[in-house]
Amino acid sequence: MAKRFKRTAGWREWIGLPSFGIGAIKAKLDTGARTSALHAFNVETYWRDGKLWTRFSVHPIQKDDSTAVTCLARVADIRTVSNPGRRQRRLVIRTDVCLGGETWPIDLTLTDRDEMGFRMLLGRTAMHGAMTVDPDHSYLLGKKKRVKRKKKKKKTGKPARKAKATTRTPGKAKAPKRRKKLGRLLQLFT
Repeated sequence: MAKRFKRTAGWREWIGLPSFGIGAIKAKLDTGARTSALHAFNVETYWRDGKLWTRFSVHPIQKDDSTAVTCLARVADIRTVSNPGRRQRRLVIRTDVCLGGETWPIDLTLTDRDEMGFRMLLGRTAMHGAMTVDPDHSYLLGKKKRVKRKKKKKKTGKPARKAKATTRTPGKAKAPKRRKKLGRLLQLFT
């Protein structure tokens, strides 16, 4: 029997999620994390044909909140994930991932990674048997071609605009609707 050679990937790579029409999203390949995670917002769940589904949005471009992709997926599981100092229940979806010209199915948890450096984290179970990670290098399996942006010219001679003042009533902070809906859903499974 021929031995299958593993590919070597860098600690960060461009990954495709073809099921969602996302050709490239920058991901950190983290052998210390068991599960893979995707930054998702506006997460909603609903029942269709007796199965639990989710609708969510993704910002595929790092540091760009203006570009969003809306995705639909069947919920495969709800898991408790341990983070430093806290445990969190997350929806799990099953989707294909494309990296270095190869495509394979992975489990992907949906979470708020807005404050994290990468929109996606590829955990060791998704990489098992497919690759090894070289922590000294990045993008060993291909770089995304950059689009050169025009530099903005500094405006001179015009006074700066004043920021609009906003008021907020103390004690009436509202939790985002998506967290309320997800919270209600998770209560059904506990």
